[in-house]
Amino acid sequence: MSVAPALRDAAMRWIADDPDAATRAELQQVLARAMVGDADAIRDLSDRMSGPLRFGTAGLRGPVRAGPSGMNVAVVRRATAGLAGWLARDGARGTVVVGRDARHGSAAFAEAAAQVLAGAGFDVRGLPGALPTPVLAFAVRELGAVAGVQITASHNPPADNGYKVYLADGAQLAPPGDAEIEAWIAAAPAAGAVPTAATVSTVDVTESYLDRVARLPRGAARTLRIALTPLHGVGGAVAVHALTRTGFTDVHVVGAQAAPDPDFPTVAFPNPEEPGATDALLALAAEVGADLAVALDPDADRCALGVAAPDGSWRMLTGDETGVLLGDHLLRSGGYDDPLVATTVVSSSMLRSVAAQYGARYTETLTGFKWIVRGGPGLVYGYEEALGYCVDPDAVRDKDGIAAAVLAADLAAGLRAAGSGLLGRLDELAVAHGVHRTEGLSLRLEPAARDAVLERLRATPPPGWDVEWPAPDVLVLRGAGRRVVIRPSGTEPKLKAYLEVVEPVPDPAALPAARAAAEERLERLRRSCAEIVAPAAISAHGRESPPWPGC
Repeated sequence: MSVAPALRDAAMRWIADDPDAATRAELQQVLARAMVGDADAIRDLSDRMSGPLRFGTAGLRGPVRAGPSGMNVAVVRRATAGLAGWLARDGARGTVVVGRDARHGSAAFAEAAAQVLAGAGFDVRGLPGALPTPVLAFAVRELGAVAGVQITASHNPPADNGYKVYLADGAQLAPPGDAEIEAWIAAAPAAGAVPTAATVSTVDVTESYLDRVARLPRGAARTLRIALTPLHGVGGAVAVHALTRTGFTDVHVVGAQAAPDPDFPTVAFPNPEEPGATDALLALAAEVGADLAVALDPDADRCALGVAAPDGSWRMLTGDETGVLLGDHLLRSGGYDDPLVATTVVSSSMLRSVAAQYGARYTETLTGFKWIVRGGPGLVYGYEEALGYCVDPDAVRDKDGIAAAVLAADLAAGLRAAGSGLLGRLDELAVAHGVHRTEGLSLRLEPAARDAVLERLRATPPPGWDVEWPAPDVLVLRGAGRRVVIRPSGTEPKLKAYLEVVEPVPDPAALPAARAAAEERLERLRRSCAEIVAPAAISAHGRESPPWPGC
């Protein structure tokens, strides 16, 4: 096995143009092993040189490694050159804010981005040290910036890092801007030839952010014991300050996960949604007798809540449960003029009924906060089932785990003072609006096979459903009290399905029976979903296999 000349030459050109000595040496070592016939090295080299990272979830995301398909200084320089060209395409320039988390490479990548923007003539303000993503999103609007760049991979595995772009309105980059920036990146010079400058000043908006978050609570109750984990991310200190400033001073943090650590040593996957990720949090909550458990993801833009059941056991709420609780709390508090609330086509539809109860407008968008915060004028709240909540869109036009935690503490403290709790409020919501049972399923498929499934479903929609295609790759099936949404994952080679059944509750005494009926209907919907996808999935695989795990 030998290295193809084109691959060898591409690697040598990249090495020559890489301004970072460490990644130059890294790729040189891979190339050297490949040149002597090391099959693993040849595959590694081919993967690294397979192509540039693509703008996906508001920017770049990938493994920290040398080469054009990794996150490294050279890639960040060229990406930032493309962003700078796109921002200045009409000749105008202004302030750009640059922030970062504490992952491997984040400090170097933030410095590289800031220096390229400064070299392109922008007034660059860097946030001091590693800070949560919501602080960067807040800074864009607070400083009247034309854009913001946050170096973060959110809740991705430890080996990854990323590059997230916010525009002047404080919202994440959205199409067609991503494709336009990619074109500018493709036309950018080699990394070593990109102009840079060191004229970058530091600005700290943390106090202003905390002051804004402190205005969120609606109630006066503050007696609440909170257990909290930042999952080795950058949100711990800011979250504790936010809660304390708001009056919630009885906060207990998981010690082993309190400090930022890019290796995330105590969790298999640094995402509160993953099994086992919140075990230490729930153990601490039980140990200290907490009233509420809060888990932030590593860049603190997501928030998960844990509660104690009547028997004393602890469990995490689903994203939909928390989403409806917070939406109801904000609308119940009132004070809005013609408010709009938003969620996505894959999240629970209960928010629609809650909005109607309070006379609020409601909209559903495609997945992602770049769509939620652009859902329409008068937006006061938005959420998605993947633990993202935008509770103060005028300040942070993105999901904000710290602000959501403060609002959840406000709700929980008020309920505690009234002799109730979050689970009791969920019961009340179910009685008022019906049991809304949701579930997500994932099927691992390579992109070509995944696309083939969607094409087959487009050509032959399943009978007995109202069929919608809100986007070319998003299928929504609606029936009486049931819904299925099928779409590709935006970050992994998976096909995803989101199921929902709605079961009416005629009176409070009927709630247990309604929940049982919803579970039975959800099981039938799982089987129906398997039947819907099976022919396409089998065709895409080229073999027969169960279309969904567990079905």
